[in-house]
Amino acid sequence: MASPKPFPIIFGRAIVKYQVDYTFNMKLPILIFGTMATLFSACQSNKKADKTIDSASKAVVTSVKSTRECYTFVKDKDSAALSMDYSGTNVTGTLNYNLYEKDKNNGTIAGIIKGDTIIADYTFNAEGTKSVRQVAFLKKGNQLLEGFAEVEENNGKVIFKDPGSLKFESKYIVFKQVDCD
Repeated sequence: MASPKPFPIIFGRAIVKYQVDYTFNMKLPILIFGTMATLFSACQSNKKADKTIDSASKAVVTSVKSTRECYTFVKDKDSAALSMDYSGTNVTGTLNYNLYEKDKNNGTIAGIIKGDTIIADYTFNAEGTKSVRQVAFLKKGNQLLEGFAEVEENNGKVIFKDPGSLKFESKYIVFKQVDCD
C-alpha cells in the first residue's frame, strides 16, 4: 500500500498540509454516497406517505358531496312535501304540510343524520306566527317514516321530551321518495 502523501487544505489565507490516508479517502465517498442514498429513499417514502394522505383526504371530500332527495306524502285529503340536501352528516331542506282541516305549514329544516335517523329543527309559519319544532324521520329503503313522541317547550322551541321514545310507524306519515323537480 502507498504511504500517505501530504494534502494541502486552504483555510482563509493559510495553507495547511495534511497527510491523508488513501484507504480512508476511498471509504469517505462510499460513506457519503450511502448516506445520500438513504436520505433520498427516506424522502421518497415521505412523498408516498404524503400521496396516501392526500388521496385519503380527497376520499373524505368525495364522500361529503352534497346530495338532494325529495319525498311526498299523500293520504286522502292530506299531503306533505319534503326536500333535503345532505352534506356529510348535516341535512337542510324544505318541509310543507297541507293537512285537511288544519293550517298549512311551510318551512325549512336543519339537522343531523345519525345512522338511518334524521333529527332536525323545523322552522315554519302557521297563522302568521313563526314556530320551531323538532321533527324526526327514519329512513327505510325509499321511504321516510315521520317519528312522533311526547314533546315539551324549551326556550320557545318544541322538542322531543325523550328522543329515545320516538315511534316510527306506518300508521303515521310515511314519505315516499320521488324525483326532485
